[in-house]
Amino acid sequence: MKLPQMHIPDGFINAQISVLALVISAVFVYVALQGAKRQLDEKVAPLAGLSAVFIFAMQMINFPVAAGTSGHLIGGALAAILIGPWAGVLAVTVVLIVQALVFADGGLTAIGLNVLNMSVMATLMAWIIFRLLQRMFPKNRIGFLSATAIAAYLSVPLSAIGFTIEFALGGTAAIELSTVLGAMVGVHAVIGLGEAIITVLTISAVLSVRKDLVFGATNSKISLGK
Repeated sequence: MKLPQMHIPDGFINAQISVLALVISAVFVYVALQGAKRQLDEKVAPLAGLSAVFIFAMQMINFPVAAGTSGHLIGGALAAILIGPWAGVLAVTVVLIVQALVFADGGLTAIGLNVLNMSVMATLMAWIIFRLLQRMFPKNRIGFLSATAIAAYLSVPLSAIGFTIEFALGGTAAIELSTVLGAMVGVHAVIGLGEAIITVLTISAVLSVRKDLVFGATNSKISLGK
């Protein structure tokens, strides 16, 4: 059986782990709803919707990684840095649900798994890494975008590790765990490069025209001049 490229199909993970992931994801989405109320204002709220549309469109575009393998934007880091981690979780979750319902991209019974990996883990881990790096890097535009790039890059293999843990707990395919880990993390370490490039280009473009709309920059005591 071929390994999925992050979007988990129906039946790849057993029902028990799928239900557990759904419950965990639902809890995080509820917390995100409460957190987003504090993060969003009249300027950022419209951007949240636009971010979801942009991530949806970019996830539909695949770029080649290796022979017979392709990847696409996850968008967790982009959403977290642009509109905030909690609003970011909601935006990516909406994208994943629409993709599953309309385009069958990811199984309906695996929605909890996909939301947990690509929305909750990718977005929140990217935000944590980004904020930690901000404290270490120069307080200027280069430091800001460097933190953005690294956070975006690392969010992808970290999500792949999340998938591997789920497979170890409830995988239904007869594939060695070491094979799954190597394949998923190896491929997504390359996909992460594309994630970092797209995220940096997008955040940089918004910074150039409206720095006040980038959530990750609003409370940072750094110079983001061109």
